[in-house]
Amino acid sequence: MGSSSSYTEDDFSTSAFDPSTFSVQELVKLAAPDFSIPQPFVRINQQSPSLSVTTPLPPTIDMSRLLLEDDHHNLELHKWHATCQDWGIFQLVNHGVSSSLLEKLKHEVEEFYRLPLEEKLKYKVREGELEGYGRRTRGDGKYDWVDTFNIITNPLHRRRPHLFPQLPPSLRSTMECYLSELQKLATKLIGFMGKALKIKEKEMMELFDDGLQAVRMAYYPPCPQPESVMGLFPHSDMTLLTILHQLNGVDGLEVKKKWPLVPFQRQPRCFCGQCWRHFPDI
Repeated sequence: MGSSSSYTEDDFSTSAFDPSTFSVQELVKLAAPDFSIPQPFVRINQQSPSLSVTTPLPPTIDMSRLLLEDDHHNLELHKWHATCQDWGIFQLVNHGVSSSLLEKLKHEVEEFYRLPLEEKLKYKVREGELEGYGRRTRGDGKYDWVDTFNIITNPLHRRRPHLFPQLPPSLRSTMECYLSELQKLATKLIGFMGKALKIKEKEMMELFDDGLQAVRMAYYPPCPQPESVMGLFPHSDMTLLTILHQLNGVDGLEVKKKWPLVPFQRQPRCFCGQCWRHFPDI
């Protein structure tokens, strides 16, 4: 497919469509003027996000306040506890990860997605596996409008030799620094979870003793008919903690709690986070 001058209807037939070698990015790049969304990506009856003056917004956690040892810390700790218990999703400001590192990471990820499709397919998802470059079908047989690269990065022995170790050196080096910073940040946040719940730090750390860490690099190409597709199917991450860094600042994340879908209005230089909402029930 990488050498095709354009995509045709035959490329998306049940027998011909191969998600492991397909790229939404290439589809948009090579699309003909009368381009229509391929059926494997079309979703109908999508719920439109809504926002009103009465719609509560996800809370913002200030990491710098959590690190203090005064009344500001206690107030922020209480807010963190309520966030984990009631929302499960939040924005994290003053997180301590340097803006220079985040800018370098943005550059390296963009460079990866500028590679020719043939280069990216060296990392494609292999049969029977979930890691790598590509996509998998959803339960309804549809695909998300996104190109992804999923890898487990920690513990080190879980790294597949044909994936992370084979990344372009500059991306791999920058990613190592970024992952190290996120590991420190996640450890602090989980520690504050335990403190809010009055769980001993040792017991808290035993809950994620294996230190499993996974990374998902996602590229959402512009879509000429955005109302017909979905960048990422609605879901809840089944992890203790997820940290999302939106590289280009484009909005699109939506949150559903007790209300209809709400646009997530991201603040500059912040992380979006999701914590396991069942955790407070242990």
